[in-house]
Amino acid sequence: MLHCSAIRVFVLTLLLGPVSFVFTQDADSPFTITTKRAGDQVKVEVETEKTYFVVRSSTGIGQAIIERNGTNWPKTVLVRLHLKGLENFRVSNGEDCLVATVSNQDGRASLWMDGEETSLLDSQHPYWMKIRVVEKEESLGQPNPRGDAWFQMQLPKALLEDDPKSIELKWIDFYR
Repeated sequence: MLHCSAIRVFVLTLLLGPVSFVFTQDADSPFTITTKRAGDQVKVEVETEKTYFVVRSSTGIGQAIIERNGTNWPKTVLVRLHLKGLENFRVSNGEDCLVATVSNQDGRASLWMDGEETSLLDSQHPYWMKIRVVEKEESLGQPNPRGDAWFQMQLPKALLEDDPKSIELKWIDFYR
């Protein structure tokens, strides 16, 4: 059965071009997530005050649209990108687009609004987003059993304050 489904997706991709893949946690999920590639996965982890979108990408290049099913976005939204490097990360609410990169030389993050690469954001800007690299050895203060690293960012409140219906994430790994 799974084999037949895989063949159908392959044939549809040949006939129609790239296909989107929709994943939801369950019928009561607060989010509907659509990825562009089958090898991209976005898992939702909900805590009391925080929601994490945990992204894994088989190719290192991908995108996901996260649509809220409820009336509001959670108070705190974090993204964990399981990539080896971060050449480019974009998050958009449909009106504003925040762009980030992390240098593979010194690990320093740079942020700007789309189209304004020469005007970097600082920590006082409402769209400032701290990017943290979680190394292989740590995992929220605990040993990291999977042994992988990721980039973690808390999305700025200004990006979600008008409760957009969806946000779009795009990423490119240096080491794809």
